[in-house]
Amino acid sequence: MAEEEGAEDSEAALETETALKAAGEEVDEKELRVMLSGEYDGLGAIVTVHPGAGGMEAQDWAEMLLRLYLRWAERHSFTTEMADLQPGEGAGIKSATFEVDGEYAYGYLKAEAGIHRLVRISPYDSNARRHTSFASVFVFPAIDDTVEVIINPADLRVDTFRASGAGGQHVNKTDSAVRMTHIPSGIVVSCQNERSQHKNRAMAMKILRARLFELEERKKREELEKFSKEKKDIAWGSQIRSYVLQPYRMVKDHRTGVEIGNTDAVLDGAIDPFIEAYLMGVRKGDAGEIPPD
Repeated sequence: MAEEEGAEDSEAALETETALKAAGEEVDEKELRVMLSGEYDGLGAIVTVHPGAGGMEAQDWAEMLLRLYLRWAERHSFTTEMADLQPGEGAGIKSATFEVDGEYAYGYLKAEAGIHRLVRISPYDSNARRHTSFASVFVFPAIDDTVEVIINPADLRVDTFRASGAGGQHVNKTDSAVRMTHIPSGIVVSCQNERSQHKNRAMAMKILRARLFELEERKKREELEKFSKEKKDIAWGSQIRSYVLQPYRMVKDHRTGVEIGNTDAVLDGAIDPFIEAYLMGVRKGDAGEIPPD
């Protein structure tokens, strides 16, 4: 009908364009649901960011990644809650753990787990030399009470201490911060962002449950050895993505080959093309590790 009317702005042509757009969006949505069909993909996520070796340079990069993920969550109207934030010495952060609450948050963010590499002219080098920094990102599903994770109280050591860094007078004058150590696994989690020790204890237990759950799931899939290796190798050759700001500007995912030249947008949270390409690759079975350039 549109062809017969012979005008691009005819009623039939506009109606066809609208219908095609709606159909495309529906296909995209259904395809996304297929990609996010894992048993725990629909849950929230607990994300931890650690700098690699390199002092202030790596700590600053870890803080940049933290901001990236908080901005990404904001773009998707997800809510975030900081559980633990350890400021770096001089700049950046030593570690950060936060929860992302929203439908399919874990399904998306699981694509971000791994080593992230930054290449730039260091703002901390008086000679303006180019530096390479690394930071690791770990992502766990924020499991709810319907998923059984048994924790024997006798296996826990709970320490309280005064919170460090910003947070107000009350935070710094009381032993409100909580550190939990699960003795059998050696997993240690801490939470100090709330003024109430009770709230910090509850959040620490939630993070511990998520980490123990992930550990058991990996054991079931016989991938625990691989997981341990990934945690140790925060260095050259193990990165999943490179963010190059000098001598050119480019962000490249080494698993999928996706490249984006707008580095400012990526660092501001525009990482959906990387996530979607990874999820599509996993679905097709070809999102393996690609050697870095």
